[in-house]
Amino acid sequence: MKIKNIVSILAIGFAILSCGSDSNSSNFDAAAQSLIDDASLIEYLQTHYLNDDDGGLYTIKNGESSLMNHPKLNVQNILKNDVSYKLYYLTQEPGETIAPTKADSVYTTYTGMLLDSVVFDSTSSAIWLSLTDVIDGWSYGFTNFKGGNRIVNPDESFYYENFGKGVLFIPSGLGYGNLAQGGLIPASSPLIFQITLREVNDADHDHDGILSIYEDLDNDNNVKNDDTDGDGFPNYLDADDDNDGILTKNEDANNDGDPRNDDTDGDGIPDYLDSDS
Repeated sequence: MKIKNIVSILAIGFAILSCGSDSNSSNFDAAAQSLIDDASLIEYLQTHYLNDDDGGLYTIKNGESSLMNHPKLNVQNILKNDVSYKLYYLTQEPGETIAPTKADSVYTTYTGMLLDSVVFDSTSSAIWLSLTDVIDGWSYGFTNFKGGNRIVNPDESFYYENFGKGVLFIPSGLGYGNLAQGGLIPASSPLIFQITLREVNDADHDHDGILSIYEDLDNDNNVKNDDTDGDGFPNYLDADDDNDGILTKNEDANNDGDPRNDDTDGDGIPDYLDSDS
């Protein structure tokens, strides 16, 4: 029996962590709820505006231009469990370094609120979060932004310039579905997050020498369902992907730093995925 060394990133706030399920009833109609959520989000976007002075979201009262008409509002079409969702995102600042993949980690600040403007979670100090551990609205939404440049002061303190900043408008199906959260988020609630993206880390969760995003072997943009040895640990959290007793990082036969291109027995399967290589 092999022992797994799993490294996880703990979040300060509860509201962005993935709960692993988006329904508490087999009769729940996710497709119908998606349409309801989209109508609610569109209504919000049509009746609210972004105040450029303080960055707040407010109800239109004096003819302000709506979020729906904002030139930097975009929509991302997402298919999850055969249900179509629309995630709206507003790009205040795009950032200028690199954009994360769904398997990477982000250094971020955020404020989360409901459509009635009730804030349920926030952090003013930046924290590292893995996009594999958060709600789908985050793991998809953050890929539309880039990180900033870290500026280090003489005293080794640092700050960021030209980082990504914006707002995510998330349907409940990419949040918590019809599961209420903590008494603060009712079931089937669309969510709004004002976010910054200070920095991106190309994550290697299991420290096996292969970036987590490259452990998506079926290329379905989901690293959580790739488990070569069928031991219940997805490859991105498995330091020995083929369960042959040799750590993946030690199956780099040509010592080029990439175990993916080593195939000792020439059978077309890299050594780190081939238990009889």
